[in-house]
Amino acid sequence: MITLDSNVQPSAHSVIEFWKQAGPKHWFATDPLARFYARQMIEVGMDKQIEASLRVFCYLPFEHSEDWADQQLSVKLHQDFEPKDVKWAKDHADIIEKFGRFPHRNEVLGRETTDEERAFLASGGFAG
Repeated sequence: MITLDSNVQPSAHSVIEFWKQAGPKHWFATDPLARFYARQMIEVGMDKQIEASLRVFCYLPFEHSEDWADQQLSVKLHQDFEPKDVKWAKDHADIIEKFGRFPHRNEVLGRETTDEERAFLASGGFAG
């Protein structure tokens, strides 16, 4: 079983600062790399060696993907987790099923927002 070693954890502050500096375009540009490594972990069963409370992080690259097949995989992988985790996976999948993308990313990625997406976001739709 793989668990967190408090001696090697970066501080939350350092992770947040790196994340802010990288910026959203970088975050989304590295999604394929995250999915590649997540798939590698799953294929060799490494995800199952990580304690359950942390394993959900192995599956986030699929939950954050704008690819429908990745969303289906995410929902499947989340089935053994807490109901709140399953709900988040399903919520993400529902958005991709409806729009084919995450509308809240449109501005950052320079995409046009459709009227339907604008209405979804204005009504409190998922904002990321």
